[in-house]
Amino acid sequence: MAIFPEIRRLARAATWRAGLSALALAGLFQPAFAAPEKYMLDPGHSQILFSYNHLGFSTTWGMFAGFGGEIMYDREAPKNSSVTVSFPVGLMYTGWEPRREHFMSPDFFKDGAESTVRFTSTAIEVTGENTGRITGDLTVNGITRPVVLEAQLNQEGTHPMENKPWLGFSATTMVKRSDFGLGMFAPYVSDEVEIRISIEAGKAE
Repeated sequence: MAIFPEIRRLARAATWRAGLSALALAGLFQPAFAAPEKYMLDPGHSQILFSYNHLGFSTTWGMFAGFGGEIMYDREAPKNSSVTVSFPVGLMYTGWEPRREHFMSPDFFKDGAESTVRFTSTAIEVTGENTGRITGDLTVNGITRPVVLEAQLNQEGTHPMENKPWLGFSATTMVKRSDFGLGMFAPYVSDEVEIRISIEAGKAE
């Protein structure tokens, strides 16, 4: 009878529509893999502080500020993020001009104030909800050595004045200045230099 072919046709059509619906639902619930987004460091609110022991009598501090850099930030998979920072040694602030002049001499930096500090991340390990371990190559005085930064995401949100996505990070590490050709007066002036970093970065336009 003609009714049976019609029933089979309707059944095939229903199966086909059900298959399309299943595919659509599957696509709807698949996780989205967003590419890392570019953020640029805010030079007005990014600082690198360094300190070292002076002959056992005191701790001496210095700072780099006013520098730029780039963060490729992957919110969904932070381990896929990266950071690159580069700036001239001349941005150093010591609080005492004779000390700064000595640091800018060939006793420490062979190219003086034009010497470049550069950091490029090579890997990021997520260690907690807002913490991570950033491994990278640090270049100072023309010498490159691996370093590890213990980093923390302080805050992520919309900047109330810039009105765009904003990030705030802090990090710490320890380096030996002699590894970078800066070992004058060591070990009397400590070879180990403690570094504290605080940066802000806004989403690139």
